[in-house]
Amino acid sequence: MFGKFPVSVFLATSNEERCQEFYQNTLGLSLVDNNPYAIVFELNGVELRISKVPSFTPHPWTVLDWQVDNLATAMAALIDKGVEFERFAGMHQDDDGIWTTPDGVKIAWFKDPDGNVLSVSKRV
Repeated sequence: MFGKFPVSVFLATSNEERCQEFYQNTLGLSLVDNNPYAIVFELNGVELRISKVPSFTPHPWTVLDWQVDNLATAMAALIDKGVEFERFAGMHQDDDGIWTTPDGVKIAWFKDPDGNVLSVSKRV
């Protein structure tokens, strides 16, 4: 029933300037609006709405993933923009920080300025 309606994805930020800089300039998303309540970006046809909040504790799991054609190229582009990739205890990540799932998906994680866990992945 709801599959035909437009979708919004919500995140949160307690630092509007840092957040907008990261999503717009580091990740290259198109800014749609910056109003008193949220910073809004266009995310491949989906609205990414980052709510402005006074304080925020991010979830410890991935909240947003980009499925890329070439993981090494995507990671290199992010590294060139100053992004650092995360390592997680118990995850058998390779030297570049990539974890391969049992079914072959390759994933690398990074965080936005508020600590939201983001990832890039190469699906099989």
